[in-house]
Amino acid sequence: MTERLFPSLARADGERIAIRFPDRSIDYATLARASGELAAGVLSDCGAGRVAVWAQPRLETCVAVVGALVAGVAIVPINPKSGARELEHVLEDSRPELLLTGPGAKLPAGLDGPRRVTIDLDLVGDAGLSAAPEPGGEAPALVVYTSGTTGAPKGVVLPRRAIASNLDALYDAWDWTEADVVAHALPLFHVHGLVLGILGPLRRGGTARHLGGFSPQAVADALAEDATVLFGVPTMYRRLADAAEQDPAIGRALSRARLLVSGSAPLPAAEHERIERVCGSRVLERYGMTETLMNAAVRADGERRPGYVGPPLPGVQLRLVDDAGDPIEVSDDRTIGEIEVRGPNLFAEYLNRPDATAAASRDRWFQTGDLATRSADGYIRIVGRRATDLIKSGGYKLGAGEIEGALREHPGVEDAAVTGEQDPDLGERVVAWVVLRSGATVQEGELADHVASLLAPHKRPRVVHLIDELPRNELGKVQKQRLSAEQLADAARR
Repeated sequence: MTERLFPSLARADGERIAIRFPDRSIDYATLARASGELAAGVLSDCGAGRVAVWAQPRLETCVAVVGALVAGVAIVPINPKSGARELEHVLEDSRPELLLTGPGAKLPAGLDGPRRVTIDLDLVGDAGLSAAPEPGGEAPALVVYTSGTTGAPKGVVLPRRAIASNLDALYDAWDWTEADVVAHALPLFHVHGLVLGILGPLRRGGTARHLGGFSPQAVADALAEDATVLFGVPTMYRRLADAAEQDPAIGRALSRARLLVSGSAPLPAAEHERIERVCGSRVLERYGMTETLMNAAVRADGERRPGYVGPPLPGVQLRLVDDAGDPIEVSDDRTIGEIEVRGPNLFAEYLNRPDATAAASRDRWFQTGDLATRSADGYIRIVGRRATDLIKSGGYKLGAGEIEGALREHPGVEDAAVTGEQDPDLGERVVAWVVLRSGATVQEGELADHVASLLAPHKRPRVVHLIDELPRNELGKVQKQRLSAEQLADAARR
């Protein structure tokens, strides 16, 4: 018989909270009834290969996802803040038969296509969880759309075995048990918030505590009450450090966490140090992407080094390759290669894009486009993306992430991004985009000299732009394609 994604639902525990939001919560017994009712009712009749979920941060979203997975129906999480063109593309590409929402959800005008079904938890009956077998591991579970930085968003089809195997690997790496309460305020239309933050606790039988929205006080309250693990992104940890420096009570709350986990973007070394200073704990980093879920993670009992995402997870094969696609055998923490991975965590395909699916793999290894080095003990250090962060300057291959980390160590720098631009002499020159801390000033050449003193002279920025803020997406990733002369002109007009 096929293993259930959520064996904890079959135990129907009415005492243990499964999911908690600020306004309401649901125990395992009620979640089993609600998801079983949805699976046996609406979803069993629709015959849909896919259903969309209006992924607001609310309890109904989570119940809709669990119910669809119990029914064996693939889910397309929809960002409620999607623009009209992006929303049209996602719905046209995925063609869901139903759109599941919570009561009162306001949909954009003119949203046509899937029939809307409202999930009302006040109407949950007494139906038990279906005993029917769930689909096999290769059956699609989620279709998550990429951010579309290099074209129209692609639908990443994640099979059930990817979710099950990856969560099981994280349980092993993080000593994650049913006793853990995972707190976070991440969006539910990305794999970080939905798969790790909600499905992760549910598969093991723990509690997912969504804060509804992020604030340092909400995090502190959750950790002071019952949360044992915090999932966040660098922007959140920066704000937590700021708040803890002003209010020691927030630092004390952070110190109660068994694990502080950061992902979706690199956490600067300066923020690692600030968090440790205010609460005595070091942040643990991991590395993943939509197509692969998590590839590597610092273990709960492992060394937490700023800039490193730990070794590959159990069951995940990870290698570095050179420009010719040949494996890099050295582990000197200096040689940069592109990360390729394979294992049960990989996606099945890009929906309706066989060309893109074929182009993304080489001999069954998925080409991530991420650049990294590997240390002697197997720790991976991400240095950037091949498309935007590999800079070939004066015969050297430079990783933008390493230079960004050095810039952020300057006391006057709040944030930084590094790009390459064409140079008739060097091929490409290093360009820094820097946000200064409030009240800070720097002299001409100061930041370039700072980088050269920490790294090597050939890695120093040749051009430094001071700007008000870096463009970021919902998970804090810098959108480097938006760093341009147009942004500089906007800054000059302000």
